[in-house]
Amino acid sequence: MKFGYFDDFNREFIVTTPATPLPWINYLGSEDFFGLISNTGGGYCFYRDARLRRLIRFRYNNPAGDTGGRFFYLKEKGKPAWSPCYLPCRTEPDSWRCRHGMGYTIFESSKDGLSCELTITIPLGDTCELHRIRLKNTSGSPKQLQCWAAVEWCLWDSIDDAQNYQRNLNT
Repeated sequence: MKFGYFDDFNREFIVTTPATPLPWINYLGSEDFFGLISNTGGGYCFYRDARLRRLIRFRYNNPAGDTGGRFFYLKEKGKPAWSPCYLPCRTEPDSWRCRHGMGYTIFESSKDGLSCELTITIPLGDTCELHRIRLKNTSGSPKQLQCWAAVEWCLWDSIDDAQNYQRNLNT
C-alpha cells in the first residue's frame, strides 16, 4: 500500500493517509529550539536539550504509539469534533493530507464543507513553535464553529516526567 510520495518541485513529502503503519516524523528546528511532529500531529518540542529541557509531553511507551502534546479540535454545532491532524479525535475526514517540508509541516483537511489548513513551524532565529490555522467554509451556508487547541506540558526533565507522572501532576 502506498502512504505518500515525494513532491520534488515543492521539496516536500506528502502523506496521503493518516493510517500509516508507524508515525512519519518531520524534524523542525532553529539554532536553539527544536521539534518533532508526526503525520497525525504527535510529537514534542524542546529548548536545546531533548531530555532536560522538554516543553511538550511525549510518552514513548504509550499503548497508542503516536499521541503527543499538541491537540487541535474543530467542532461544528450538532456534529462530532474532528482534528485537522486526525489525532486525537480519529474522526474520519472528507479529505486529508500532511505535507512535511524543510522546517514546516502543513495539515490540509476538510469535513462537512469546512476546509482547514494548519501550519506548524519553528522560525529560524526564534525559540518558539508557531501554529497557524486557516478555516474556509465551502458549504455555502453559515456554520457555528468552535475551534480550540491544547498543549500537554512536560516539566523539563522528560525521564522524570515519564516516571513520576502523579507527583509532577500535583506539582
